[in-house]
Amino acid sequence: MIPTEDASARKRVIEDKLKQEQETLSFIRESLEKSDQLTKGMVSILSSFESRLMQLENSIIPVHKQTENLQRLQENVDKTLSCMDHVISYYHVAKDTDKIIREGPAGRLDEYLACIAKIQKAVEYFQDNNPDSPELNTVKARFEKGKELLEAEFRSLLTRYSKPVPPVLILDAIGGDEDMEVQEDVTLEHLPEAVLQDIICISAWLVEYGRNQDFMNVYFQVRSSQLDRSIKGLKEHFRKNSASSAIHSPAVQTKRKETPTKKPPKRPGFEHDLRGVKLLSDDKHGAATGKDDVLDIEIDSYIHCISAFVKLAQSEYVLLTEIIPEHHQKKTFDSLIQEALDNLMLEGDNIVSAARRAIMRHDYSAVLTIFPILRHLKQTKPDFDATLQGTAASTKNKLPALITSMETIGAKALEEFADSIKNDPDKEYNMPKDGTVHELTSNAILFLQQLLDFQETAGAMLASQESSSSASSYSSEFSRRLLSTYIYKVLGNLQLNLSNKAKVYEDPALRAVFLHNNYNYILKSLEKSELIQLVAVTHKKVESSYRELIELEIQNYQRSWLKVTEHLTERNFPAFQPGAKLKDKERQIIKDKFKGFNEGLEELCKIQKGWAVPDKEQRDAIRQAQKRVVSDAYKAFLQRCANISFTKNPEKYHRYAPEQVEEMIDKLFDTSA
Repeated sequence: MIPTEDASARKRVIEDKLKQEQETLSFIRESLEKSDQLTKGMVSILSSFESRLMQLENSIIPVHKQTENLQRLQENVDKTLSCMDHVISYYHVAKDTDKIIREGPAGRLDEYLACIAKIQKAVEYFQDNNPDSPELNTVKARFEKGKELLEAEFRSLLTRYSKPVPPVLILDAIGGDEDMEVQEDVTLEHLPEAVLQDIICISAWLVEYGRNQDFMNVYFQVRSSQLDRSIKGLKEHFRKNSASSAIHSPAVQTKRKETPTKKPPKRPGFEHDLRGVKLLSDDKHGAATGKDDVLDIEIDSYIHCISAFVKLAQSEYVLLTEIIPEHHQKKTFDSLIQEALDNLMLEGDNIVSAARRAIMRHDYSAVLTIFPILRHLKQTKPDFDATLQGTAASTKNKLPALITSMETIGAKALEEFADSIKNDPDKEYNMPKDGTVHELTSNAILFLQQLLDFQETAGAMLASQESSSSASSYSSEFSRRLLSTYIYKVLGNLQLNLSNKAKVYEDPALRAVFLHNNYNYILKSLEKSELIQLVAVTHKKVESSYRELIELEIQNYQRSWLKVTEHLTERNFPAFQPGAKLKDKERQIIKDKFKGFNEGLEELCKIQKGWAVPDKEQRDAIRQAQKRVVSDAYKAFLQRCANISFTKNPEKYHRYAPEQVEEMIDKLFDTSA
């Protein structure tokens, strides 16, 4: 059983807790009531706000829509005003651009083109919107005037700034400095850069908007004239330099006073020179060296002009591609180069004609004019073809036609020269009195030596006239064999003619000396040059053949001494016993032998002293051989006569000692002795 005090205390505790809980519950209820009131108040406020917001929206939306309409109307008004301003501006274009159009584009091309663009837009507007308006005709006229002035400016700029390329610059471009290890390409600037850009700009506008090609005709006419003037200027440069001795000789490459610090230019593709030789001309005494020099200068000038044309034409094409539309470039270029090309081809034809006339006069040195030019044309042909690629067939065929013409006349000259060597008349007055080398021989050999400088060209000339199947696909070896055969033919004709000419001499000994000198001259000339190797391509024994001929003529000459040495032989020499007295008839035989020897020796030495053997080696050999033969025979004769008393005056018959005889023979072929 729980005590009463503890139960009472426990009860009080519970009652206290219960009271606290009741108070807490009462507070919570009060709080809930306040919260409900606040919620009701908030709902009432929100409901009121929503109602007012709906009222505001209903008021503002119509106002907003009206504002949008007003803004749209404003924009439409602005656009309309802008369009009106734009349209009105077209009506004022003619007036606004009048001053600029009248003054032209000079010095303000960009501004002028902008002005033309405005006029063009006005034309397009009126054409689209009011094609019957008078304003259309006005702006059209203004546009045409502007285009006309642009074309005039194109011509003016092109004419004013297009200058011939100076000869010195051309020579630098085609020659260069030999001392430079790396050759630098010389740039040919035809127009100042600023001017070129203006011309390109005008050209582009005319192509796009001008709708005509007149400016292209202007372009090729102006540039064609400058190209031709550049080449003529180079030609005049050569002429002036030759007149002032700046060009000393064609054998010396051109010197330029304008550029004293530079080396003379190389002749393009022309390594060997003509040496100014006049061969077999009818005007043998009037062929002045000066004429040959002038001729060689003309040849040198023409060769340089050919190279200059290629270089200048290439440069013109580069310039043209910047200015002329692509699909018009080839045609315009073809027209541009015609005048200069035609002049060069005409000059080449004149050279061929001059050579043809000279050949008709039997002046075969004219072929030497053809050789260097033809060789250079062939060397230049690949560049020519590349430069003229895309031009008309008639343009491309001009150079090949000239080459064919030169090959034909050159081959004709070669053949006629060979015939002239064979048929050169035997003129007694033209024969050397001393039996030395004939003019025909020296001219023929000199002519053949010239061919060495142009072996390939000469061989190709001969091959071009061949109709055989082998010639149709000829090679350098084939042409070399043809040239070898040709030279051998000339030498054969020369040998035959010399044999006929030698018959003019009544003295067989002089005939032999003449032939010996000529054959020896031919052989030595062949050996000194490459002619011997060239002939040996088809005739390997030519050297030995000439040596045999030379030896044969020496033997023929030596026969002339038989009339001297025959008196020294034992034939008819009297047989006698030592100490026996000779009969008168026997003494007379010995006297006649001495007399015949003395008179024959004196006569031969007198005559043959005036003859000539120019080759010292040959001259000494002939003398030595003759001394040996005559001296040995004379000594043997004197030995037989030593103990014979055949006269009271032996000094009358025994005029010469063997040493004196040898001295006399040593003076043969020596007019100064």
